[in-house]
Amino acid sequence: MLYMDRYMDRNREITRIKREEIRRLKEHLMLLQQRLERYLSYGSGPKRFPLADVLQYAMEFASSKPVCTSPVEDIDTSAPPGGTTGQQLPPQSSSVEPDSLPPPESSGPASASTAAPTAAQQQRVPVHKPFTQSRLPPDLPMHPAPRHITEEELRVLEGCLHRWRSEVENDTRDLQGSITRIHRTIELMYSDKSMMQVPYRLHAVLVHEGQANAGHYWAYIYDPHQRCWMKYNDISVTRSSWEELVRDSFGGYRNASAYCLMYINDKKPFLIEEEFDKETGQILSGMDKLPPDLKQYVKEDNEQFDKEMEEWDAMQARKAQQEKLALAAAAATVAPSSTSTSSSSPQPMSMESSPPDNTVPQQDPEYLEQPSPSNDLKHLQEDTERAISRAAAEQEERSPEVLLNAIMMTPNMQGIIMAIGKSSSIYEKNGPEAAFFKAIKLEYARLLRFAQEDSPPETDYRLHHVIVYFIQNEAPKKILERTLLTQFADRNLAFDERCKSIMQVARAKLDLIKPDEVNMDEYEIWHQDYRNFRQTTVLMVTGLELFQKTNYVEALMYLIYSYQYNRELLVKGLYRGHDEEFLGYYRRECLLKLNEQAAAMFETGEEPEVTTGLGIMNELVVPCIPLLLAQETEKDLLAVEDMRNRWCSYLGQEMEANLQEKLTDFLPKLLDCSTEIKSFHDPPKLPSYSTLELCERFGRIMAALGRVPSEGR
Repeated sequence: MLYMDRYMDRNREITRIKREEIRRLKEHLMLLQQRLERYLSYGSGPKRFPLADVLQYAMEFASSKPVCTSPVEDIDTSAPPGGTTGQQLPPQSSSVEPDSLPPPESSGPASASTAAPTAAQQQRVPVHKPFTQSRLPPDLPMHPAPRHITEEELRVLEGCLHRWRSEVENDTRDLQGSITRIHRTIELMYSDKSMMQVPYRLHAVLVHEGQANAGHYWAYIYDPHQRCWMKYNDISVTRSSWEELVRDSFGGYRNASAYCLMYINDKKPFLIEEEFDKETGQILSGMDKLPPDLKQYVKEDNEQFDKEMEEWDAMQARKAQQEKLALAAAAATVAPSSTSTSSSSPQPMSMESSPPDNTVPQQDPEYLEQPSPSNDLKHLQEDTERAISRAAAEQEERSPEVLLNAIMMTPNMQGIIMAIGKSSSIYEKNGPEAAFFKAIKLEYARLLRFAQEDSPPETDYRLHHVIVYFIQNEAPKKILERTLLTQFADRNLAFDERCKSIMQVARAKLDLIKPDEVNMDEYEIWHQDYRNFRQTTVLMVTGLELFQKTNYVEALMYLIYSYQYNRELLVKGLYRGHDEEFLGYYRRECLLKLNEQAAAMFETGEEPEVTTGLGIMNELVVPCIPLLLAQETEKDLLAVEDMRNRWCSYLGQEMEANLQEKLTDFLPKLLDCSTEIKSFHDPPKLPSYSTLELCERFGRIMAALGRVPSEGR
């Protein structure tokens, strides 16, 4: 929250006084910080220390007692230093041993003459061992301490040091407290109520990723109804969080940072919130929210716009008539064999896609949503295209971006056309081939970003585009290139001259690919895997929709097969399929719901209800139990145990003989511990979904159900 009072003209004098006060406080703050620095970095040399610590160290030194034990007293002083053997004595005295010396009592002349050289020899030994002179003195203290200090001197010194240290600590504490108070005063300078009357709340953050000359933009906008931040990234709008916003806004993550913050007046909620009519209670929208004068102005402008639209429609109708005449004229120039057909019902240019000439004869993958090539005559098609080009030249030039608003396209086709639109400047300067390389790089960068983005559960970009699926599963580079080239070579791109030229470049590039450069068998395997992924998704979405509608009987087979197919996909890689735990949870819950329904029917005792309940168990639940037992997961085993316990609890109850007989026949099937799948239903028939429909239904059901509950079975 920001308060704009300081910038209001009515508060100009108050703001001036407060700014002057802040300037004075900052000057005083700088002086206090300089004084504090002298206490915290004391000394005149290159190394500085806190003054309180210096006094403490001096006091510790003064109170230390000298210990005169030498650190080398345990070393044999008679042995040479360094462990050497010392120098040998002269030959005449080398045979003299200490034990052979005469005792002191027998000190005759001979003995005296013998002892004299020995004593001189003992005195001369240190002279021949010069390293012994560098040894530490025997009275060196173990740690630094004063050599000579009296009790009186120590008492006076300790008293002074204690007092000085206390004074320094008090001064330091006072300085720090004064600095903190000044900081707090500056922070609260504009916090009084008189300066908090115009609040502005953060409403949107615009983020840029990249460099100054190029990059990508997205926005975070606060939704007051959902009370959360929403992320607007191209066509993707997802729920976000304050943590993600901060991560992207302050830089340091993917080279992204915020470059624009938008605030709104918090006292004017009508700017972003819904308004209601006081009489009817209905939500006001559009012009109803405007003041009367502005409302009248907009009304007049809209009337003028409607008039212009009527004139535009009339002009377009005339151009459409001219186009029909051009088509008829073009059809009339065709050979006699095709003249009658084309003149009776002239057809516009086929917008159907045809694969490149060097592709394999089999049909392109269905997820590319490229219809089969048309079988119109080549000459007729070329003449028709020329006629349409002449008619289109009379209209205003339409860019691919405008066409996106008029034609419902698949997500991959939208991305390609947007990439071509962004490369328009390259096309005009350097021609179609340079524009093609620019467009294909832009499209691949966009898909790579989707593949690396951490999307919410309700958005799976693998369903939007096959390239995202290939990137996440580390498909070979050649497979990616050929798939992307095939989409740029789609004939549906022939909207205008620019798109058509780039499409022709792509088809030429495909023609240059040699058969040995791309393994077509591997290419088809990858596309088949993606078809299997979409098939699994259709099964999952259909099953979850039926489960949400509590139609558990029909939902079961969809969930069973989606789980089995998904396991086969996950064997090849983690991103080949969907979350196995998520599918396992709803498969398990569906079986438990059916078990509850069947048990409730059995408890009624009515013959039709009992028969229906046992039919559900025999035809649906019991055949699926081996699937749960085969995986041996704890939650699946507990679910099987719960289902069995429910039916075994009826054994001790009183019931009619026919019910007892049916229960006796049924329980052995339920309690069979075999994991062999004896009988099973055929896979259900799949509805046909386009990419847009599948993504929409997937996002809707995932948002409705959410993730697997953490404490669910």
